[in-house]
Amino acid sequence: MFKYILKRLLLMIPTFFGTTFMVFSILAVVPGGPFEKAVMQLKQQGVEGGEVTGGSAGVTDSGQLTPEVLEKLRKQFGLDKPLLIRYFIWLGMYPRETKDKIVKIGEPFRENVEYIKKGNATYEIQKWVRAEEQDGKLVIAESGVGSDFKFGDDYDELPPYDQIGEWYESNSWQVREQKDGEVNLVQTAFSGIFTGDLGTSYVYHEPVSKLIWDRLHISAYFGIISFILTYLICIPLGIWKGVKNGSKFDMASSALIFIGYSIPGFVLGAVLLVLFGGGSFWDIFPLGGFRSPNYDELSFFGKIFDQLHHTFLPMVCYMVSSFATLTILMKNSLLENLGQDYVRTAFAKGLPEKIVIFSHALRNSLIPIAAGIGGIIGVFLAGSYLIEKVFNIHGIGLLGYEAIVKVDYPVFLGFLVISIVTRILGNLISDMAYVLVDPRIKLD
Repeated sequence: MFKYILKRLLLMIPTFFGTTFMVFSILAVVPGGPFEKAVMQLKQQGVEGGEVTGGSAGVTDSGQLTPEVLEKLRKQFGLDKPLLIRYFIWLGMYPRETKDKIVKIGEPFRENVEYIKKGNATYEIQKWVRAEEQDGKLVIAESGVGSDFKFGDDYDELPPYDQIGEWYESNSWQVREQKDGEVNLVQTAFSGIFTGDLGTSYVYHEPVSKLIWDRLHISAYFGIISFILTYLICIPLGIWKGVKNGSKFDMASSALIFIGYSIPGFVLGAVLLVLFGGGSFWDIFPLGGFRSPNYDELSFFGKIFDQLHHTFLPMVCYMVSSFATLTILMKNSLLENLGQDYVRTAFAKGLPEKIVIFSHALRNSLIPIAAGIGGIIGVFLAGSYLIEKVFNIHGIGLLGYEAIVKVDYPVFLGFLVISIVTRILGNLISDMAYVLVDPRIKLD
């Protein structure tokens, strides 16, 4: 078992890199990305002298952006580097440029270090940075930590930089380019997927991890409930269909199950909203949303009713596609075991039918069902793009849908990473669960 787990863990590494690099490469060549959208936006605005990442932007007489503006946009979106370098930067395996500043040689500039609150006042601890030539060599120097000063009504001017502290050679700034008495300084840091940084959304301008975390509980709520209800309903239904195999009940229930399976969840959601949503003939359920706007003002039981009221229709759509798979799997597994020799032997000994089915055949029939327990990890990310869109539920499914529509690559890639890791770990847990419930299986 240990060797198998170790082998699977090692195989996860090339699987992760291969999958993420393939999707990352596709997004890099797909037209209509963030860079193209920024170019189109600047053209439409007819920018002349506007700010773009610290520089000035402009358009030519023909309506095209100037080469300087295009170059700054490429740097802003990281397109000035080869694809493989951009991929390693995204992973956090290659240093990312966090600051970019153009200064004149010999003229210092101040760099903010940290903020400290003392009472009602806010103090800022600063240091100075300068580029100077020493013995024909360009040296980047930093001052010691300078004096603090207040913000607000009691703002104090900084003392001259040469009175702040002792200078020493900087390790945090690097020279990108030097020309005409100016130098382009950059600061770099390892920041990416492996450091826990999923990037910053182009649309919301917030960290992707925060956007996902703020909506995770909504999708997890629907995912966990649908997971539990599906197993509680489909397993008994599959057992009953196996026992009554070929009966009218079996045929009728199979027809209903496969009809439900053939209807996409989001289509069923639209139909249910038309029939039972607010403003329809049967005005029973709300038109959508996770909770009512006045949810916090409701009583304890009022909150429970309101939550269930908003949960029912989306939950039906979440569960409809899972019914056929799990129910038929349970039925076929039970029928297969009912045909085994040990079951026929139990009947031959005169054991009652219920004891043979529920004490002998059922236990082995649950093995394929139990082996899927690894999928429980995925219920926390079970947000459906289109179902959440139809019901206007602001979970991670809707977030992912908006990321695709608005070409928000950081959010899309953040979902990709989480989905890959979840799927890989879920498969490993399923294999381990399969061994635990069936000792006959040996993983070598």
